[in-house]
Amino acid sequence: MTRHCHHCGWEWTYSGLPGRSDTCERCGFELRVCLNCVRYDARAAHQCRETRADPVADKDRANFCEWFDFARRTYVPTGEPDRTAQARAQFRKLFGD
Repeated sequence: MTRHCHHCGWEWTYSGLPGRSDTCERCGFELRVCLNCVRYDARAAHQCRETRADPVADKDRANFCEWFDFARRTYVPTGEPDRTAQARAQFRKLFGD
């Protein structure tokens, strides 16, 4: 389990937490964002398990949340869906190929 960028998986190896202006060395995305926080939960109210935290609209943008704690997890790349393959699969399904 590592602390890493939610976008590209670059590992944060520094001892402290990232500051508001810290960005990923690989992709340039901001690191102190809700998507990197241990309290982020897409199913919770305001997508945060910390009830005392102020709501944040942009979960992928740096913020000043005082409850931020870098999540330790295994990086799983999300990747973009292959739209061509999806279109072909729908075509085959439609025409029975």
